[in-house]
Amino acid sequence: MKRVVSLFLPTWSTDRLRRKAGDAAPPPEAPLVLIGREGSRRVVLAADAAAHAAGLRVGMPIAKAQVLVPGLIIQDADPVADTEALERLAVWILQRFAPIVAADPPDGIVIDSTGADHLHDGEPAMLDALIGRLVMSGVAARAAVADSWGAAHALARYVARPTFVAPPGHGASAIAQLPLEALRLPASMSADLRVLGFERVADLLAQPRAPLTLRFGPEIGRRLDQALGQSAEPIEPIRPPDLIEMRRAFAEPIGAAETIARYIGKLVIDLCAALEHKGLGARRLDLLCHRVDNRIQAVRVATAQPVRDSKRLTRLLCDRIETIDPGFGVEVMTLAATIAEPLVRRQLISSLVEETAPDISDLVDTLANRVGERAIYRIAPVSSDVPERSVCRIPAMAPDSDATWPSHSPRPARLLARPEPIETVALLPDHPPVSFTWRGIRRRVKRADGPERVFGEWWRRDAELAAVRDYFRIEDDAGERYWVYRSGDGEDASTGSHRWYLHGVFG
Repeated sequence: MKRVVSLFLPTWSTDRLRRKAGDAAPPPEAPLVLIGREGSRRVVLAADAAAHAAGLRVGMPIAKAQVLVPGLIIQDADPVADTEALERLAVWILQRFAPIVAADPPDGIVIDSTGADHLHDGEPAMLDALIGRLVMSGVAARAAVADSWGAAHALARYVARPTFVAPPGHGASAIAQLPLEALRLPASMSADLRVLGFERVADLLAQPRAPLTLRFGPEIGRRLDQALGQSAEPIEPIRPPDLIEMRRAFAEPIGAAETIARYIGKLVIDLCAALEHKGLGARRLDLLCHRVDNRIQAVRVATAQPVRDSKRLTRLLCDRIETIDPGFGVEVMTLAATIAEPLVRRQLISSLVEETAPDISDLVDTLANRVGERAIYRIAPVSSDVPERSVCRIPAMAPDSDATWPSHSPRPARLLARPEPIETVALLPDHPPVSFTWRGIRRRVKRADGPERVFGEWWRRDAELAAVRDYFRIEDDAGERYWVYRSGDGEDASTGSHRWYLHGVFG
């Protein structure tokens, strides 16, 4: 089933201006408006969140806005620059989230996410990642995913806070209670409909189409059909000028999986030749199958390292053929290297000289494209003595860092996600527990080693200035070994609560 993401950027023009100004930008709490001309009048064309909170609206005469908000920051609008920046953002999303992305001026992006969400741990995680990256960059954003462009567009603007995922097959129920403006109707048409008593989309759905068409033309019916997914609304994917892309058109539409696989192989060979000419390797490939009914089926695969092996790339793409619905046939296929990076050839070293490490990148690519990139990772050390901060997840093929785990004391093979409180019998301040109760089971300590004192990282927050933990490695009478700690030094209450916790289990 087709799934579409609509990304809404409510203050795109002012956010773009602040990002461009950098340190010279006005503070976020200062109301900012961008102005332009409508005939002979100077009016507000864009307003930031602070300006909206002060009661300013788009279309308001600038003289009235200055009276309402003394000290209002006013700058000239630049719609051309806004559109160009929106297209650059669409290219960024194309490279990182989905193979079919287009700008939706003046304040949105539309994304066909069909088949791409599995690479991001599902639709909710994909939307959260997208919104999170934009918010960190200083861009306010909301996003919704639905079965059609029209429905996603409406939900992103009137429901998402900041994200919303409509269930597949939602039909009219997802948009029925939204206002008329959610259908992307002209403002004058929405005003005329309200005069007649129509307030919400449900009011239009309950009326016969013929009288509405006779009075207002075909626009209302077209927008309703698009929102309900009953009328096609193709998304024309944005293509950056430097994109390496191969295209093949067919005299007769193709539909058999074997035929699609054969032409995938031919496209990959042509693409690898173009990559080799530029000294690049593919990190992300997008296969777009344009059907005769003007719909696009997309397949995206990613690699952990730059790859130019045609057999390997063909296998990754062919593993996803089952997700392609050819419909009545595919008339055009395009294959693009959405992300390509320099590929440095490595010299093969004879096994007589030294033993080379096995290359597992092919296995990593196969697994990542089946279960998602985030599901394949490895653990790396972080320079921190605090156990829960001393590890992080990195991509499976990422290079090793210079950080190492502490070598002065052993660490457990299994660290709990959160330290769990335990009840203990122990002699303060420096002795290990004599016995402890964990998850309702009492265990008697047979051997113990410690304490190992871990100090708080005072440079992170003031609360850790005096905090300490005393860790003990203990073994119970059944031979099980645990890693426990006491919060505090056992004497000074300011160093911790003096409660005991179990933090890890030795293998």
